[in-house]
Amino acid sequence: MTLANPHQAALRDRCAGIRGLLFDKDGTLLDYEASWGPVNRRAARMAARGNPALADRLLQLAGVDLATGRAAADSVMSAGTAVNIADVWVTGGAPYDCDSLARALDELFCAAVADMVPVTDLSALFERFKSRGFKLGIASSDSEAAVRATARVFGIAHTLDFIAGYDSGYGTKPDPRVLAAFCRTTGFCPREVAVIGDNSHDVGMGRAGGAGLTIGVLTGSGTRETLAPLSDVCLASVCDIEALLGDPGT
Repeated sequence: MTLANPHQAALRDRCAGIRGLLFDKDGTLLDYEASWGPVNRRAARMAARGNPALADRLLQLAGVDLATGRAAADSVMSAGTAVNIADVWVTGGAPYDCDSLARALDELFCAAVADMVPVTDLSALFERFKSRGFKLGIASSDSEAAVRATARVFGIAHTLDFIAGYDSGYGTKPDPRVLAAFCRTTGFCPREVAVIGDNSHDVGMGRAGGAGLTIGVLTGSGTRETLAPLSDVCLASVCDIEALLGDPGT
């Protein structure tokens, strides 16, 4: 565990006041490379209508290293919405209009839920969070339909108090309206909420919205170097959050 904030006593006090946890999805609850590497390649092939050279070009434009298959931290591929990706790819030569490609990407991404690889047993983890009194939410740059499908597949839908995709009407991360919507739903003020994510737009939303705690995790495309400036804490994965926060109310 790496503490970005050197004042550990103050950080412990902030952790003790946390009552709500707002998670990113991809790279945070789901292992980004294991889950999305193959899906991103399928998406590029679709957008290129089977032209392999164009598919490679589109992946590069979206921030994917062709040699490793990794998406760069904070790139449009790892942090953008289907609309963002479609805009980049159509500009880069994909034979679609932006609206049609965005819809096709949303459909492909939603159908790929069965291929996702969780970072841990999410059902057991979220049940433990609920048993300790935390309110839970997911705020993703994916569509709301994909978030809901993911929650069903991994057995956490019944534990969630809040779900937001890029198309849910709260803006897109790092817009703090997403955090504000979670707070309205739960009745918490921002300082009672921890925001957890693998990219700068996740923790940046928390910082912009006055979250009590911003937590970067290293199971996605983000690195310590990209996450530390906006995170109070960088953790190996969401599995370390329980130990960080301790028992709520104690």
